[in-house]
Amino acid sequence: MSIPANIAEGCGCNGNREFARFLEIALRSASETEYYLLLSQDLRYLSTKTYEELNNQVTEVKRMLTRLIQKLTTDS
Repeated sequence: MSIPANIAEGCGCNGNREFARFLEIALRSASETEYYLLLSQDLRYLSTKTYEELNNQVTEVKRMLTRLIQKLTTDS
């Protein structure tokens, strides 16, 4: 929930730098999500297959956020 919420909050900002700051917060939330997925697998709430699928999705979200942050900060 926190990843898209931070992106949405950043959309209301004035300027690319401020928006990029909220995307960086979303990126940190994605890293936190990675930890929770790993913990869930360790506690056997998730199968290895499900963990890998979800972790791959979070990794892709992090890649997209990183690219967008780079674009916003280099275009400024």
